[in-house]
Amino acid sequence: MTRLSGLVSAEAAEALAGRPDTVLLDIRLPADGGRIAFEQAHVPGAVFSDYAADGWRRRVGEVPGLLPEAAHLAGLFGRLGITPESRVILVPLGASANDFAAAARACWTLRLAGHAEVALLDGGTRGWIAAGRPVESGPGAVPAPADPYPIRWQEGLRARAEDVVQALVQGDPLVDARNASYFTGREKAPEARIAGHVPGAHPRDYTSLFDPGTGRLLPRAALEAAFAEIRGKPVIHYCNTGHTAALNWFVLSEILGAPARLYDGSMTEWTQDPGRPVATA
Repeated sequence: MTRLSGLVSAEAAEALAGRPDTVLLDIRLPADGGRIAFEQAHVPGAVFSDYAADGWRRRVGEVPGLLPEAAHLAGLFGRLGITPESRVILVPLGASANDFAAAARACWTLRLAGHAEVALLDGGTRGWIAAGRPVESGPGAVPAPADPYPIRWQEGLRARAEDVVQALVQGDPLVDARNASYFTGREKAPEARIAGHVPGAHPRDYTSLFDPGTGRLLPRAALEAAFAEIRGKPVIHYCNTGHTAALNWFVLSEILGAPARLYDGSMTEWTQDPGRPVATA
């Protein structure tokens, strides 16, 4: 069988559902109803994970979106029934680019932890329903607890502040996933010390890659066009907290197969040091 990665169709997910080596993992945001909404309707056989309560990200001081410690992720993956041999299909709701970004961030976390086979359900739960496929209600599948996951960091997928500094020196591309208001400094995240963007960054609003009418990403040709000017070089993606930028990372790394890293600290961490440059446009 082909290695699971990128996007997986509803047909393929349906064929894999129920297999002991497959975990359908529904990533729900509190803003989308969390467990209550999940229990009302979800893809049959899916396991529920609350993006916030399960700690897919951690806060350190004024920086709310950092990668969790290895021990936490090892325990979380084990509780969700994920082993190194598992095929993990992450299921976004499919209602917005924001909930798709949560699943993309979970994908990045799994890949960074060394997990080989992980993909996102194309269209998410909304796409599943729109295609006429059945849903189920109730608490969802109860995974058989696995041993703590053996984390094997793939450091080439993560960028830190010093990597951003190096990218500035070398002229490697940086991609800002936020909208124009944040990029130009008219708005800022509450935790950020000042408003603006990393000098020289390319603005690429993550919502522009998502079609709310279908709950899917844009066709591949449109995704390639969105990143045409920066492909071929190692790219660092950032936003405010490493959440929305995960969608840009997913497109470039997991769909287009280009080298890409996610800066999980993003602007909230970058601006904590007054010596780091910040620009407005």
